[in-house]
Amino acid sequence: MQFRRALTLFDATMLVIGGIIGSGIFINPYIVAGRLDSSWQVLTAWAIGGAVAMAGAFAYAVLGRRLPRAGGQYVYLREAWHPLLGFLYGWALLFIIQTGAMAAVAITFAEYTLRLTGNSAASARVLAIAAIVVLSAVNYVGVKPGSRVLNVFVVLKVLALAMLIVFAWFQPAAPGWLSDVRTDDSPSGLLTMGVALIPIMFAYGGWQQTNYVAEEIKDPERQLPRALIFGTLAVVAIYLLANVAYLRTLGLEGLAGTKTPAADTAGRWLGANGERFVGTAIAISTFGFLNLAILAASRVYYAMAADGAFLPALARLHPRFQTPTTSIVLQSSIAVIWTLTGEYGALLDSVVFADWIFFGLTVAGLFVLRPRYGDRPGYRTPGYPWLPALFVLVSIVVVASAVHDAPGRQAIGAGLLLLGVPVFYAFKARFGHAGSSGAMGRGPDA
Repeated sequence: MQFRRALTLFDATMLVIGGIIGSGIFINPYIVAGRLDSSWQVLTAWAIGGAVAMAGAFAYAVLGRRLPRAGGQYVYLREAWHPLLGFLYGWALLFIIQTGAMAAVAITFAEYTLRLTGNSAASARVLAIAAIVVLSAVNYVGVKPGSRVLNVFVVLKVLALAMLIVFAWFQPAAPGWLSDVRTDDSPSGLLTMGVALIPIMFAYGGWQQTNYVAEEIKDPERQLPRALIFGTLAVVAIYLLANVAYLRTLGLEGLAGTKTPAADTAGRWLGANGERFVGTAIAISTFGFLNLAILAASRVYYAMAADGAFLPALARLHPRFQTPTTSIVLQSSIAVIWTLTGEYGALLDSVVFADWIFFGLTVAGLFVLRPRYGDRPGYRTPGYPWLPALFVLVSIVVVASAVHDAPGRQAIGAGLLLLGVPVFYAFKARFGHAGSSGAMGRGPDA
């Protein structure tokens, strides 16, 4: 049985935008402002993050065109390096990256929803788990229902951000907002910028999720690259304009001094209703992001199982819905466990640490795969070799900064990641072809 090709270019572009815009742009700017010394550094950091995201989108566009297979990044790592690396990515996705992000976003959705309804004393974890269960059920019954839900929530959250950006310009600007410089003696340098990039890259991460569902996109060789580039460009523009709006309204010190920058900005022109507006926007944004997180990554575990590298039950598609239902249930169950045990801030660093190890390895894989495919039209990587090299360098800086910032937590994450090595070889010994290219193939030009 095969996946149903049901997603259009619009659907795929909404997947990109929805996969990137979660809660980060509403919350993380205050963290960045607190770690840097001037407004220009803040905007430069977000611009660097946007450039890195575009470099990643270009690289994944080429990889997606060359290998339009379910599982996306898992397939690229397997083909470029070794089946073990592909497996470790899927292992990390299941136990750290995707499920940790799902838990963090579900908790954020629940907290803001409860605040809006005046039930802040109620358990946010209960509502977070309910959201995971409901959206898992939606995606269980088909990729198109999940995509329709996503499209609605992506449009709503983009409109909310657009309103925030536009109306900020109708209010008096904070004096000297663009030239603000912090006067303390805190050290500044490459490592400081690297630490500031951690929450930025968390906010920009997510474009790769569209590659997971490549086999469910109509004409993926053409539409997947377009969706990645159009969607990522739109998000970079939105993020830069949002940070200009925050700085213009609050100033550098005001932005660094609040944990609710979007609400404070909206409060300047909506008064007491500003927090309600932004709370609604964050609830909408995180609900849509959670839906995509459930939809996309389950295809990775399917691809691993189809290669004989993971639990065989995960390789089965539902006979009616043509979705990897067992993968969806397993992923959501682990996310529920994270929801019961983790907090947003603690989860964020672990997710970024693990995610960017594999981002760097995936884009570095272009240097391995390029000789195999050549530089034929349709397979050229924009800015090669400089853009991919820049992306890999930034990945190293982000991972090193995450380790420097929270070495104990990253050591736990690294230990959990390494636990996947004996698991991989156990499946290989049992099935004999774990990680082979048989089920997924190398693509027509391999």
